[in-house]
Order: sequence, then structure tokens, then C-alpha cells
Amino acid sequence: MAQEDFDQEMLEFEQRYNKKESGEKADKMRKLVIVLGAVAAALLVVLLVMWINNSKLVKDLNGEKADLTNELVELQGEYETLNTTNQAINDSLAVEKEKVGQLIERLQKTEATNRSKMRQYEKELGTLRTIMKGYIHQIDSLNTLNVALRHEASEARKEAAESKKAYDELVTTTEQYAAKASAGAVLKARGVVLTAINGSNKETDRSSRTVKLKTCLSLIENSIAERGNRTIYIKVFGPEGAQLPSDQQKAFRCGDEDMMASASRVVDYQGEEIEICIYFAKVDGAPFTKGVYRVEVYSSETKLGTADMVLR
Repeated sequence: MAQEDFDQEMLEFEQRYNKKESGEKADKMRKLVIVLGAVAAALLVVLLVMWINNSKLVKDLNGEKADLTNELVELQGEYETLNTTNQAINDSLAVEKEKVGQLIERLQKTEATNRSKMRQYEKELGTLRTIMKGYIHQIDSLNTLNVALRHEASEARKEAAESKKAYDELVTTTEQYAAKASAGAVLKARGVVLTAINGSNKETDRSSRTVKLKTCLSLIENSIAERGNRTIYIKVFGPEGAQLPSDQQKAFRCGDEDMMASASRVVDYQGEEIEICIYFAKVDGAPFTKGVYRVEVYSSETKLGTADMVLR
């Protein structure tokens, strides 16, 4: 009986031990499930935050793409408004318009999330804007030139009418005639023309081929003007409006004003009409850039005339 009691007692002890061990395992399992649940919830929150942030980023990038598209469309419209009678400028404008259209097409086919492409398109937009500003400056210069030419024509007609009236009045007295003779003795010119010359000494309108500029004009017939050697001066201005320097520049005086000539030439004037040309080259053969160039022609007495041209 003692052995049976002992075996029974050991069985009961083993059952209690197994029951306790099973309870501990269950507790550990419950704790593990709770921990894993907490981790899963945290990961879900993180994923949700990342999704929200990504959605906001995509929305912002799409907004930037839309703004860039609108700016390109606006630039395209601005190019459409540019117009001039100069065919060379119109041809160049057509090329730039096509570039804007192609850029819009590429932008529409590109995802807003492609940041490198978006930055590249922004730079191209900036370049196209800068080019357009250059064309606006050229067109404004040409319009200014046209206005100036119309004004000069009007002034010339007015001057002719006034000269005729003055002549009719001056013939009435010797004193008036003397005054007219003095005024008429001033050297005058007509037909001022500015052209570009290439390395083969031929005319060109390409800035890349230009090596010098040529100014031609006619000193008109004047029987009472002073005869002998007369110096004719020119002042050459570049697309930016500043007078261009050269190795030929020299100081001179026109009337009561001191000036600096870009180039000059001495001619033997004997009262008869004579055609002359004066050449101008930049310092050290520096290249010519695109744009509108202007020349002003002077004698020691007065300004003889001006002319403009466009290099492309």
C-alpha cells in the first residue's frame, strides 16, 4: 500500500506540475500576441502616415507641373503677339515658337514625380524667356527706328518748306542773303547706309561672319561750302546702345561739343557731290553679336545723318 500511495502522490504532483507549466505557456502566448498586435498597429499607423505624406507630395508635384504648363502656355501666347516687318526676325521667332510647343508636349508626357525632368523643363523655360526678351528688345529698336525715320522725313519736309520760305525772304535784302549764304556753306550729306562686311569683303547680315562695318554716304554739291580737306567722323553703337570702341577712335569737336569718333576719314571736297565710305572694326578683331547697330555721321560743323542695320 505504501508503494501505491507513493505512486499516486507522484502522479498527482506530475499533473499539478504539467498544469502549472501549461498555464505559464498560455500566459506567455497571450503576452506575445499582445506585443505582436501592438507592433502591427504601430506599423499600420506608420504606413498610413507614409501614404498620406506621399499623397500630399504627389499632389504638390502635380500642382507644380500644372503651374509650369500654364507658364509655358502663357509664354507661347506672348510669342504669338510678337510681330515685325523684318523677315529674318520673324523666321527666328517661328523657330522659338516651335520650341515652346515641343516643350509643352514633352511636359505633358512626363510624370510630375520625375523631379529631374521637371527641373530641366524649368531651366528650358527660363532660357526661352530670356531669348524672347532679346527679340522684344530688337523689335522695340526697329519700331523706334521706324518712328525716328518717319520723324526725320517729316522734319526734312518741314526744313525744305522753311528753307524755301527763308530763301524767298532773303532775296529781298543783301543782309538776309548774306545770312542765307553763311548757313548754306555748311557741309551736308544724304543717303547714309550702314552695312556689314565679311572676310571676303562682301556684304553679309550674319553676325558670325562679320569682320567690320561699312558706312557709306554722299556729300552733296554745295558751291559755297568750304573746299579742301574735310574730315568726316562716325560713331558706331552696338545692340546694347553703347558706343563701340576701336583702334581707330579719336577725339573731335562738332560745333561746341567734344565727342569721340569710332572711325574717321579725310576727303578732298571741292564743292561737287562725292560718295565716301568709312570702315569700322572692333578692338583686336572682337566678334560682332546679333542685334541692331546704329551709326551717326558728323563733320566738324554738324551731324550729317544716321543709319541702322540688323545682324542676325
